[in-house]
Amino acid sequence: MSRILGVDPGKNGAMCIMADEEVVPMLFPLAGKELDLWTINEFLRAWMPIDLAVFEKVGSMPKQGVAGVFTFCMAVGMMHGLVAGLGISRQLVTPQAWKKVILAGTTKDKDAAIAYCSRKYPGVSLLPTKLSRVPNHNMADSICIAEYGKWLHANQG
Repeated sequence: MSRILGVDPGKNGAMCIMADEEVVPMLFPLAGKELDLWTINEFLRAWMPIDLAVFEKVGSMPKQGVAGVFTFCMAVGMMHGLVAGLGISRQLVTPQAWKKVILAGTTKDKDAAIAYCSRKYPGVSLLPTKLSRVPNHNMADSICIAEYGKWLHANQG
């Protein structure tokens, strides 16, 4: 059985553990305005050993403010550090690469990721809270990234 971690990075990002057909997405928990690294660490340790962590390769976007870029990069760096500290092998993947494989034949946008996850994993909730009505695209992306990691792990022999 392989265990894959898919990470859609950022302060408002999400992660997903995929162990065979078990899929557990999770928005990054916050402690105040920062990532709750303690909770993330405990979540990941509960799933060890994790064979591969696949992170979406990200960068700043045009017209994004300096403070926003700094906060985003801090969250990305903290996740990379935490995963590396747990001894989990990491791989970066561009959005274009995972979408080409996982969302082939679709519009490859946020709605396509949500629709894919809803079809493939109908028992997995993409609602961030019990009161939410709108599926979370970051959770859907993290599932798709984990699915790409599963595909990558299977095809690397």
